[in-house]
Amino acid sequence: MNLVSTFLERKSDWITGLFEHLQISLLSLIIAIFIAVPLGIIISGNKKTSEWFLQITGIFQTIPSLALLGLFIPFTGIGTLPAVVALVIYAIFPILQSTITGLSEIDSSLEEAATAFGMTKLEKLKKYQLALAMPILMSGVRTASIMIIGTATLAALIGAGGLGSFILLGIDRNNSALILIGAISSAVLAIIFGLLIKLLQDKKPKTILASLLAAVVALTISFIPIGKMSNDKLVIAGKIGAEPEILINMYKILIEDETDINVEVKPNFGKTSFLYEALKAGSIDIYPEFTGTVTTTLLKTPETVASNDPDEVYEVARKKIFEQDKLVYLNPMKFQDTYALAVTEKFAEEHNLSDISDIKRVENSAKVGFSLEFNDREDGGIGLKNLYHLNLNVKTMEIALKYQAISSGDVNIIDVFSTDSKLITGKLKVLKDDKRLFPPYQGAPLLREETLKKHPELESILNKLAGKITEKEMTEMNYKVDIEGKPAYDVAKEYLQKEGLIKK
Repeated sequence: MNLVSTFLERKSDWITGLFEHLQISLLSLIIAIFIAVPLGIIISGNKKTSEWFLQITGIFQTIPSLALLGLFIPFTGIGTLPAVVALVIYAIFPILQSTITGLSEIDSSLEEAATAFGMTKLEKLKKYQLALAMPILMSGVRTASIMIIGTATLAALIGAGGLGSFILLGIDRNNSALILIGAISSAVLAIIFGLLIKLLQDKKPKTILASLLAAVVALTISFIPIGKMSNDKLVIAGKIGAEPEILINMYKILIEDETDINVEVKPNFGKTSFLYEALKAGSIDIYPEFTGTVTTTLLKTPETVASNDPDEVYEVARKKIFEQDKLVYLNPMKFQDTYALAVTEKFAEEHNLSDISDIKRVENSAKVGFSLEFNDREDGGIGLKNLYHLNLNVKTMEIALKYQAISSGDVNIIDVFSTDSKLITGKLKVLKDDKRLFPPYQGAPLLREETLKKHPELESILNKLAGKITEKEMTEMNYKVDIEGKPAYDVAKEYLQKEGLIKK
């Protein structure tokens, strides 16, 4: 898709993403400055203490940002807060280092002269220390700002929005235009921040302080809600992909059609664990989850169901997840979006592959691409080893990248979902699960008990989808969003209208 036309189509989303990115980045930078600069001033006179603090803050920079975001979710929830906390941690080190360096490089003769004149530490700081240290200090702030803006793209994974939303969506949809919009915008923003800070680098401390205060005021104003805000709001999130986005928009449309509740949707939120922890923490209210994922992943003691009967699996999932977390699992939809293994039609023909068991013939030569989640699941990579006795050469990668990899020949076998639209476009063959490794995967709304107590009408509203949507219908809807580029909201509304589930 053309970059310019894609940008024009998503201009409003881009403005929103840019605004969110600016908010997160500027807030993180200001907090980091207010922490690191005073700390640097206090400890700069003690070399041993300074080294210890620099070592500690430096260690934090070695922790992958995605890991930090994941670790914070159980404590801080999702959205802006965990993103800002993680970014502040990353930004403290360069600012602290530059503050200490700037103050320590001041000519000792000036210190002696100031002492001789009877200046106090505060007077020294105000009269000449800050002015002399400012160029080096500001270079650290500049480095921190560029680091923050780049890392802030990951905030989209936990519902904080920003320009990273374009990158995630582009990867999922295999749309290079969306990826470029997010990446280029982030890079340009980092350059602008860097240039603005460079302009301030040689200014007087009073000018820099005034600029900082102006930024604080502007940031504060940006967080003030404009217009009438609804106190009655639900947040519905979904995993990465077209299907979850379609489902959460169905929930939104159904709820807003029959109630006065305002619903905010957060698509492409991230992995199962992010959503699950966010739900328990109360950061989101509802998300669609699959029965097989509940029984094999979310339960602390994974349940073994005697049969692969969908009704039995659902009942176990519903009962156990409530006992464990007080989460209510409403009635499931009809379609099965189960895991499967797929190969190209050409590869299947060359090696006579029809069942998963047939992979044994090519296990030593075939290149395999699995998602991280699938590879680590009992009903995934682990199950393939234990049940099918397959020892595969596995490369782990993001879900959307698998389709690129198999089409280019970088891998021969990938894990897929049975309703993926890319099965059609990629001319892939799904191998039969002849030993029944994969349990039933029916989607249904998962929500907290207190949410349902507050809004008991949600049960009857959301259960309108129970037993609805066939695999064919879901695949077709995924195709409309993934391949044809239609908005998930429009596709969801079209289906609900066709089925007579909404009034308008």
